[in-house]
Parts: sequence; C-alpha cells; structure tokens
Amino acid sequence: MQRLTPLLLVSLALTWLTPALAQTPDYIIQSNGAPMRALQQAPGQTPRLAPAPAQTAPAAAALPSPAPAASAPAFRPANGRPKIKIGLILPNESAALGEAAAVVRSGVEAAAQVDQNAELVSVDATTDNVVQRYRAAVADGVNVVIGPLSRGAIAQLAPSVTVPTLALNSIDRDAAANAKLFSLSLIVEGEARQLAQLMRDDGRANPLLVVGGDALSQRLAKAFADEWRRLNGKDALRQAYDPNNLPALLQASGQADSLALALDAAQAGKLKAALTPDLPVYGTSQLNAGGNQPELAGVRFIDMPWFLMPDHPAVKRYPRPTTPLTAQTERLYALGIDAYRLAVLMAGSRPGASVKLDGVTGDLKLGRDRVFERQLPAGVMGGNALQ
Repeated sequence: MQRLTPLLLVSLALTWLTPALAQTPDYIIQSNGAPMRALQQAPGQTPRLAPAPAQTAPAAAALPSPAPAASAPAFRPANGRPKIKIGLILPNESAALGEAAAVVRSGVEAAAQVDQNAELVSVDATTDNVVQRYRAAVADGVNVVIGPLSRGAIAQLAPSVTVPTLALNSIDRDAAANAKLFSLSLIVEGEARQLAQLMRDDGRANPLLVVGGDALSQRLAKAFADEWRRLNGKDALRQAYDPNNLPALLQASGQADSLALALDAAQAGKLKAALTPDLPVYGTSQLNAGGNQPELAGVRFIDMPWFLMPDHPAVKRYPRPTTPLTAQTERLYALGIDAYRLAVLMAGSRPGASVKLDGVTGDLKLGRDRVFERQLPAGVMGGNALQ
C-alpha cells in the first residue's frame, strides 16, 4: 500500500488508446478511442505519467510535481478526532485500465489537496487480488473505500465489503447484495433517460431517434427509447444513421418535431449540416468533444457542471488538470473529485441516511439500490447559455 500524504495533482500528457482498449467493456469513459496520456513504461507495469509538454498558454491551476510517497502520522484536526482514512483501490498496474485509473486517481488527489480532510491510502488491485488487498486496507485502518473501477472486480469484492465502499462503475445485478457497497458511475444510460425527460419537458411530442452503429450509441438509444415510452406511453420514431444515405434521414426527420442523437460528435456534425436549421436537435455529453464545435451550434445537450458551469462555486473550488485533457478523458478526472467528496460524506453518515452532493459531475443523490444518481444541467452547443 502506498500512502499519499503529500496529496498532489499530477501533470498529464496525451496519446490515443488502441481500438481494442477503447472497446473494453469495463472502460467507463463515454467515448470509443478516448484519448489518454502517454505511459513511460510498458503495459502491465506501474503507470508513470509522462512529463507535460511546454505550455504555450497559462496553465490552469498548476500544482507541484508529485513527491515520493512516504508514510506520515495521522493528522488530527482541532477537534481531536482522527482524520478520515480513505482507501483508493484502483487497477493501477492493469494494461487495460491502468491509464483510466491514473486519471481518476489524479482527480481524487486534487480534491484531497484542496479539502484536506482525509488521508489517502493507495492500493493497486485487480480482480484476482482485490479481496485480499481490500481486507488488508481495512485492517490497516481504512474506514471508507473508493473503488474498484471494473465491474468484474466489483462483483468479486461485493460479498467481502465491510466498510462504506464507493464503486466507480455500475454493479452487476448478479453481484452479491451488500448494504455498504455503493455505486457512482458515468454510464450513458443515465444521461439517455435524462435526455428523454428534457425533451418531454421542452414540449417535444414526436422525436426522431437517430442511432449510430457502435455499441455505445446502441446502449444510449435503448435507454432513451425505454424512458420515452415510459414517459409518453408510445414509441419514439427511430432511424439508423447512414452517412451514405442522408436523404432517407432527412425524409424521416420531416415526420418529427425534434431529433435525439445517439451518435458521436463527428457523425452528429455531418447530420446537423444537412438538416433544416429550425429543427430542434438534442444530444448527450457524447457530443461534447471540447473546444469550438461550430458544426453543432444550436444543439441542446446535457453534460456535467464541470464543463457547463465552470464558475459555479462547487466547480471552481477544484483545479483543472495542469495539462488539459480531452473533454471525454477529463470526465474521469471530475469523477475522481466527486468520489473523494462523497467518500468523506459517507464516512460521517449514519447507515441509511440520505446523502446528497452538489457535485462537479452533477447533482448527486443516493437513490435505489445504493446507486448515486446524477442530475445534469442542459446547455447549447456553440455557447454558454444554460436553460
């Protein structure tokens, strides 16, 4: 176990994941081929972050380089009570998930450095050894846990959870039920359901759901369709996205009063350029690739406050990555910030108590089956107007 007593944010440099890695089912970034930072060591070894490139513009909230890990006595605040000890259990050395773990960890460390109300203990664990490593961390005094990251590791650990544990992925239905196991994740299904609710609230009655062929878009489309049927008692129109047959899509859109896009940003941009400008178009955070996206101007979408509400007090309290990430990858960094904040709340909460957080990833509320639900704000592509 590695104690993170100077809690420091690390610089990140970028590269591209291989298609196989990007398609890993446990990988929770909502993008295929999501960019990450380069490793200095071969896959399977402990990830080391590559040095950040020279800055060409002022860096946002730059922090010192990480100091060597060292043990330190537990800090005792003025009230005399021991500081919370949080176990951060992530697959740091995993070839498939080590990079994602590094970004989550940097977000956790950033929040810990700002709030300074807990001690972090970093634990590297895979599905094969997660139970052993978890028990050792609890025996060492950890009283709340963040992780694991993969659904397989979560299912393996579930029967052995003994302290409040915040898994960073969805929990499989066949995993053992445990009252101390909770879930916070960025699954696309939650956004799809909120998108259906937003369109209903906006008065849309006959949307056309345009669906890409990749697995992520298919999942988004199913969740949207199910929620629309639940809300309205009827099915939404549906059309597969075919870049070689846009006339068919345009004809189908003539029967709708709005479009819901289960597409990536590039596909959405091509379709939006062919549409009449007065047709309302909606999407999820999948469309927000960051930066200027004039081809999607006017699209109404939902995303986390970290991107849509940068001046909100709960958001601007925490530093941005020293080296900017892509919008998709930075979502894991924001997830780490909220995971830390929730872990602190959970450590001090009574069993069964309601837990809420004005989070950087959304308004978080503990819902059914100990899953934290995220409520996201809406924005408009090409501007900062929130509605």
